[in-house]
Amino acid sequence: MNATKQLLTGVRVADFSRVLAGPYATAMLADQGAEVVKIEMPGHGDDSRHLGPFTDSGSTYFTGLNRGKRSIEADLKDPEDHAHLLDLIKTCDVVVENFRPGVAAKLGLSYEDLRAVKPDIVYASISGFGQHGTQAKRPAYDTVIQALSGLMASTGFPEGSPTPAEAALPIPGS
Repeated sequence: MNATKQLLTGVRVADFSRVLAGPYATAMLADQGAEVVKIEMPGHGDDSRHLGPFTDSGSTYFTGLNRGKRSIEADLKDPEDHAHLLDLIKTCDVVVENFRPGVAAKLGLSYEDLRAVKPDIVYASISGFGQHGTQAKRPAYDTVIQALSGLMASTGFPEGSPTPAEAALPIPGS
């Protein structure tokens, strides 16, 4: 048995994240022994469930990012589901979310809301451009972040030149 896989044994994580950054972070927590409960939208789940490549058991992209987790469905706008989620939070040590800025508060799932239920909760809010400021509401999917960071300059087509980051997504006002 690998001792490092047991570092987070006894830690419980509520994972409200989707697509990449949050699910990857919580997969690493699960790899270290944390119990991760992924909360997904009823009937649809995490958007990455619909991204290929696919096998008979579903999206390999989703499976890789959500390994070691237990998924539950909850409608975050449904009062009954919301009450059940608050009961879940009472048993958790960590919450990870990557809602657009302001959405957690609208759903009654902000740090302040959850701290009222569980005062010692560790709350990780992941966003591409921060919670405040002129860029806060911009989409932050992988290609957007790659383009703006300059990482996209290392991609491109084998027979051509690298993809220039500046051409991929201009920043308004710059």
